[in-house]
Amino acid sequence: VQLVESGGGLVQAGGSLRLSCVASDSIFSFNSMGWYRQAPGRQRELVATISSVGNTNYVDSVKGRFTISRDRAKNTMYLQMNSLKPEDTAVYYCTAQLYSTYWGRGTLVTVSS
Repeated sequence: VQLVESGGGLVQAGGSLRLSCVASDSIFSFNSMGWYRQAPGRQRELVATISSVGNTNYVDSVKGRFTISRDRAKNTMYLQMNSLKPEDTAVYYCTAQLYSTYWGRGTLVTVSS
């Protein structure tokens, strides 16, 4: 399974970005998919997950600002990030769970104050 993220970049605080994750296998074949992030000097943190039936969960710090979703036709998972804050700065990783956990290489999001 290969996962490729895109959509990161530099944005001012209060702005928005949409991250994409394209999978080599059907995204609906996975038990779940998710987004993690890792800020400099900090541990990797789970940001959001979406189950095979579409149930979603978010870390408290992004609730109401981030939305995880999937597009069957494009075989892509998204993370819509609104009202971005400097503390959202991190490398964001796409993951997929089936018999094991698969990871993308990450995309950098930088939020300037």
